[in-house]
Amino acid sequence: NIRLPRPYRDGLVLGVYEKQSDNDGIHLTEAAAAFDRSISGKLSEMLSISGPPLKKGKSRIFYGLHQDFPSAVVVGLGKSGTCVCGKENWNNCKENIRAAVSVGCRQLQDLEVAHVEVDPCGDGQSAAEGAVLGLFEYDELKTKKKVRVTTQPYGSVDSAAWQKGVLYGDGQNLARQLMEAPANHITPTVFANSIEQKLSPFAHKVAVHKRPQSWIESEQMGAFLSVSKGSEEPPIFLELHYKGSLDSAQPPLVLVGKGITFDSGGISLKPSSGMDAMRADMGGAATVCSAIVTAAALKLPINIIGLAPLCENMPSGKANKPGDVVRAKNGKTIQIDNTDAEGRLILADALCYAHSFKPRAIINAATLTGAIDVALGSAAAGVFTNSDWLWERLHKASIVTGDRVWRMPLFQHYTKQITESALADLNNIGKYSRSGGACTAAAFLREFVTADHWAHLDIAGVMTNKDEVPYLRKGMSGRPTRTLVEFAAGLASEP
Repeated sequence: NIRLPRPYRDGLVLGVYEKQSDNDGIHLTEAAAAFDRSISGKLSEMLSISGPPLKKGKSRIFYGLHQDFPSAVVVGLGKSGTCVCGKENWNNCKENIRAAVSVGCRQLQDLEVAHVEVDPCGDGQSAAEGAVLGLFEYDELKTKKKVRVTTQPYGSVDSAAWQKGVLYGDGQNLARQLMEAPANHITPTVFANSIEQKLSPFAHKVAVHKRPQSWIESEQMGAFLSVSKGSEEPPIFLELHYKGSLDSAQPPLVLVGKGITFDSGGISLKPSSGMDAMRADMGGAATVCSAIVTAAALKLPINIIGLAPLCENMPSGKANKPGDVVRAKNGKTIQIDNTDAEGRLILADALCYAHSFKPRAIINAATLTGAIDVALGSAAAGVFTNSDWLWERLHKASIVTGDRVWRMPLFQHYTKQITESALADLNNIGKYSRSGGACTAAAFLREFVTADHWAHLDIAGVMTNKDEVPYLRKGMSGRPTRTLVEFAAGLASEP
């Protein structure tokens, strides 16, 4: 049980590229090559004799190469060269770095190495994202926890790029933490308090309003209130104002997130199998609020407003019943034929309210439909938008982050299916319930939008990660937080 001094417990992650041809020698990154020279070529020698060349995402660990680093992991970065891939709609180089660094950091974490220096691999931001995202695990409620690992860049590096990557990763991890936590730990009130606490360091530029039920009633948000009334937990309408622009009159970007902190389905009760995952049905609110926390940390020069209607969807004697009719904030009446299609009800009122800020653009995010998971799986979030301008910028941002989006149709064909209602102006489900469910849900939301630039992100398919994204452990994903941040950063840089 001898505890070694810290310098001797450090680990190191270094990158190596795949050979372009069989005749090529070992192609180390700049930082790895410098390390190799410092130990008289021992790293290259060990790589040559220890097995076949490392493929993308694979790793090999060496011990005792350097007195400061008892453990050094070399990770495969794939082939160097062209990065942006039109077929995959992402940057291969950035994704390979994220995946490789996460593999190396986890391997050292398993060895209980408490501090790791990371090769920036030519892209400090992506390396930092890979380290921060790859090491995250929600074990707050477990007695036995993984070793907490601190990371820093190895060698000469653009420290600003590394720090930016840390903030991007921390933002997504905040969303993962909120989504993963049990519903009895993250109620609407606790969610709002948690975000307020995270924003407290930026109080000079951020205003937080936790609107109670009385305010929601005064705003005539009948659709939101109809969902919340089935639960004993009081609803909260969380409103965040980030004033990053020097021009206080700059029209804001408004981000709206679905905040169902637990979704039982209500009277239209979900099957019990897998219902525990519905603690993450506030993924829209989690990603939107985490994106604003990250924007504030990055000091982005843009005004952003975040709106999150927070409540539970529970069955009780006060809950919505199939066939009930409620009135939304804009006066439209809605026939509720399925109480498990509740997300669109709370978003309807939030979208109406969003227009009061005369926004530059409105983006809402919601774990809205299982149908988007059937359509796209976990490869990309579905985007429904009335604006080519908005789509182009969201798509561009997603290529950078590797957290992809894919445009979906918003045809009048789907609108007809939710406007033909026996009792009200709208029905909360399409009349062909098994067909185009993600599209009819988006068409429903459009009935509450008059802005020229609006996008709805259906993120139900990307809510969890099994093993599809190699730099995320199994569990709630926190996607697409980084894409929202990158989009906001891009918008901030425009005239």
